[in-house]
Amino acid sequence: MKLRIYLFFLVGALSFLSLSCSSDSSTGSVPISGESSSVELAERIISLSPTATEILFAIEAGDQVVAVDDQSNFPAEAPMTSLSGFTPNIESIAEYQPDLVVASYDPGDLVSGLEALDVTTVLQPAASSMEDTYSQINELGVLTGRQSEASELIERIKSDLDGIASKAVGEGLTYYHEIDNTFYSPTSKTFLGKLYSLLGLVNIADPAIEGGFGWPQLSAEFIIDADPDLIFLGDADWGESAETVAARPGWGSLTAVQKSQVIPVSTDTSGRWGPRVVDFLDSVRSAIEKISG
Repeated sequence: MKLRIYLFFLVGALSFLSLSCSSDSSTGSVPISGESSSVELAERIISLSPTATEILFAIEAGDQVVAVDDQSNFPAEAPMTSLSGFTPNIESIAEYQPDLVVASYDPGDLVSGLEALDVTTVLQPAASSMEDTYSQINELGVLTGRQSEASELIERIKSDLDGIASKAVGEGLTYYHEIDNTFYSPTSKTFLGKLYSLLGLVNIADPAIEGGFGWPQLSAEFIIDADPDLIFLGDADWGESAETVAARPGWGSLTAVQKSQVIPVSTDTSGRWGPRVVDFLDSVRSAIEKISG
C-alpha cells in the first residue's frame, strides 16, 4: 500500500512543485531551498526521497548518508529507517544530527521546522524530463563534493539511453501503462511517457489530457476502444497480471491480451526518475524484442 501511496504522491507533486536550488560548482556550495544563502559540503545526509537515495549512492556519496526513509529500498546498503517522506517527523529526523536533508516534497512544515534547527533542506520534486534528472544529479554532486562522479553518471545515463533508443523497437505500436486498477495512466507529457516515446511507442492516454495534467484517469471503455498493442502493468507488484487483466469484462478481446503482450514492469524503476531509468527502459525494450522475435 505504501508503494501505491508513494506513486500517487509523486504524481501530485508534479502539479505544484518545481525544481529548486540551482548549482554553483565553482564554490563547492549551492543555494538551499527557500533561501539565498548556501551550505558547505554535506557530511551527514538524510534522504527522504528514494530517487535521491539512489542518486547519492550512484555518485559514491553513500558514506555521507546517515539515514534514508522507509521507501528507499535501493541500493541494499542504504541505511533504511522508519523515517517517512510523506509525514516527516522533525524530532525523529533531528536525532540523526543531519547537516542536510533531501526530500521530494514539503507537506508544509518540513523546511521551516528544520530551518529552526539550523538544518539545511533541499527539495528535489518529481522530474518532468531527463534534464530535470540531470540537474538534480548535478546538484547532489555539488552538495556532496562529488561533482566529477555526478558528471560521469550523467554522461553514462545519456549514453545508455541513446543506445537503448537507437533502435526504435516499438515504432508505431500503441500502449497503455496502468498505474493501478482504477486506470490512472501517464501521458506522453510525463517523465514516464517521455521514456516510452524514446522507443517509438504511441500512448493511448494522450487524447485524455485535460488542462495539461499528465496523469488522467481513463475508463475501461476508453481503453477497450483504443485497443492497445501493449499493456504495461505498473501495478504488477500489487498483484495485477496478464491473467487478472484478461479476466476483466471486455478485456479478453484486446490485442495486447490476445497476443500475450501484457508486460509487468517494476514499480520502483517505473516510478522513480533517477539512475535506474536505464534499467527500466532496457527492460521494456527487451520485453518488446522478445515479443517481436
